[in-house]
Amino acid sequence: MKPPRIPREAEHSIRQAIVKLLRVSGSVAIRQISQSVHISEKEALGHLEHIRKTYKDEFVMLPSECTKCGFTFEDRNRLKKPGKCPKCRGERIDEPAYTLRAGP
Repeated sequence: MKPPRIPREAEHSIRQAIVKLLRVSGSVAIRQISQSVHISEKEALGHLEHIRKTYKDEFVMLPSECTKCGFTFEDRNRLKKPGKCPKCRGERIDEPAYTLRAGP
């Protein structure tokens, strides 16, 4: 009988891995973040919300854009992708992207 498998210790926490990804990769969408750190998009959004509070001066969200009419969601504060365009009611919307710019 095999002994139980003991998972090895992670080098970084999930949030540290996301911060590193945001610094190194430039702007990334939530889907890329979730795939890189192997968590769900919903869980990644929760971690991203905490990162936004911690790195408030460095955190940048590049807004979503409607692919049908080109409307840009510049005043939107939520991290999640919008459901519909307020201008044309289209549902084909590009995801927002996130990055951390260099701090002081």
